[in-house]
Parts: sequence; structure tokens; C-alpha cells
Amino acid sequence: MAGRTAGLVLLAGAAALASGSQGDREPVYRDCVLQCEERNCSGGALKHFRSRQPIYMSLAGWTCRDDCKYECMWVTVGLYLQEGHKVPQFHGKWPFSRFLFFQEPASAVASFLNGLASLVMLCRYRTSVPASSPMYPTCVAFAWVSLNAWFWSTVFHTRDTDLTEKMDYFCASTVILHSIYLCCVRTVGLQHPAVASAFRALLLLMLTAHISYLSLIHFDYGYNLAANVAIGLVNVVWWLAWCLRNQQRLPHVRKCMVVVLLLQGLSLLELLDFPPLFWVLDAHAIWHISTIPVHVLFFREPLRAVPQWAPPSARSFLEDDSLYLLKESEAKFKLD
Repeated sequence: MAGRTAGLVLLAGAAALASGSQGDREPVYRDCVLQCEERNCSGGALKHFRSRQPIYMSLAGWTCRDDCKYECMWVTVGLYLQEGHKVPQFHGKWPFSRFLFFQEPASAVASFLNGLASLVMLCRYRTSVPASSPMYPTCVAFAWVSLNAWFWSTVFHTRDTDLTEKMDYFCASTVILHSIYLCCVRTVGLQHPAVASAFRALLLLMLTAHISYLSLIHFDYGYNLAANVAIGLVNVVWWLAWCLRNQQRLPHVRKCMVVVLLLQGLSLLELLDFPPLFWVLDAHAIWHISTIPVHVLFFREPLRAVPQWAPPSARSFLEDDSLYLLKESEAKFKLD
């Protein structure tokens, strides 16, 4: 819901300085890469490189030039540490120790687990909530959008390329926009479907314009960050305002408030900036890891299926709210 987009807002603009960093501007790094490419990435040397490269590395798209950048990054880091300087960034990223074909192992695994949590949420929500519930289609669609975003986050942290970077950012923006659409449907759209339809069309137009500008005109990290932060803040304020207004009448909305505030707090981890612990675990990875249990907490009890007749304390906000709306719509149908 609203809260889980908080980190994605920051994720969408995390590489604002990716166009150049201290490490990759160093002459020692540039000379090292140039010499490595001349020595290993042409003619017979390139054939030898390809023959000894593990199949999983070639399937993941790792090239000889990529390997040169990776090896020269560590040469440069070693010189920095030897001379007592702080660890530099390279191409907008901290140096990470590669594991198999995973460029950022901790963030990749954590993104995968977040996606798995979204999938579990989707399956269990569909089990416990009848399809006739008014919010059912919107909640299920949001689950698929979230699952898609975490898939591309996993791919991006596994292998950072121009394509995977764009897909990661664009899908993060889609989650933010869909979350605010979910909020609109819940707070306004059930009573005024035409308003929700018009708002959906507006959001689709905004998403199309956003992606078109970044893809066809200029991939502006600063603009991307500002746009996602603005929409994310509107989303959070909207959800919290609705929760505060309805907490007396609908006690289950307090669950939504708790998770929204919790995830907003966890997103502050992204503001930390330090070299990876053990060259694997940085602030971004820690944020990804911290959101995994919150998904489960928000959407469903983790160890057992919760039937429709279970007490409200055992169910998630989405289940409570969807079942409440179903009961309300059935009562109105009987009156009619």
C-alpha cells in the first residue's frame, strides 16, 4: 500500500550521480581498464577469455570489458586504502564483491525475497477474500505490479545495464502511481467510479509522459527522483489522512497507519551512505532486507492461512478492509 512505496521512491532516484564518480575518474583506474582491454579483450586473448569464462557469467551478459572494470575497481580501492583514503564510488555505486553473476548479491537476494513476499500476499489474499469484494480487482492488480517491480529490482541488482536500470526505475514509478490509484479507489472511487476512471486515465498519461521523456529525450536522474518523491508524498499523506478520519469507525485502518509509518521510517535507511560492510551489505541492501518482514506483517500472518471467519486481530489490513467492504455491499444489496 502507501507505505511500501516509500523505499521505492528513493530507489527510483538512488543513482542520481551515476554519470561519474571519484573512483572511475581516477587516472589509475582509467589506465588500468585501458591496458586490461588491450591485453585481454581482442583477438586470441578474447577467445581465451570466452573459453574460460563460466557459462553462467556469459548468460548473465558479463563481458571482457566488464571484467576489466571489476578487476581495476579493486586495484584502485586497494591503492586508496593503502594510502589511507576513504573508499571511492565507481559509476555511482560503492564497490561490491561479486558473487557468481550477482553484481550486488545482498540487494539482489533481498529484492527476490520481497518479490516472493508479494507473491505469497497475492496467493493468500486470493484465498481468503472472495472475488466479489469491491476492492478485489484493484488489490490483486497492485500485487502484480509490485511483484513485477521487485522482479526488475532483482534483475537490476544482479546485472546493472542501461536496460535493467531503466526497467527498475520505471517499474518503481509504476508501483508508486498504482498505490495512489489504489488509495483513490478506496477513498473516493467506490462511491464515484467515474472519478476513479478519470484519475486512472490521468495517472496512465503521467506514466507515459514520464517514461517517454526519460527514454526518448533525457534520462534525468534528478527529475526522476523529484517526480517520484512528489507523488510518493501525496500518496502517503492521502493514506494517512483517510486513516485518521476513519480510525474510530473502522478500527482495522490502524493496521494501515502502523505499516505506513513503519515503512516510511525504514525508508530513511536509504539516507545513510557508507561503503558496504564486508563489501556486500550497504544501506540500500539493509533497507531491502528490512522491508521483507513488513510485507508479511501487513498482508498476512506468515505461518498459517487465516480463514475468513478468523478474528480481525489475526488478519491483515487488506483482508479486513476487503471483507468489510464485501459485507457492506451485501447488506446494501439485501436492502435494495
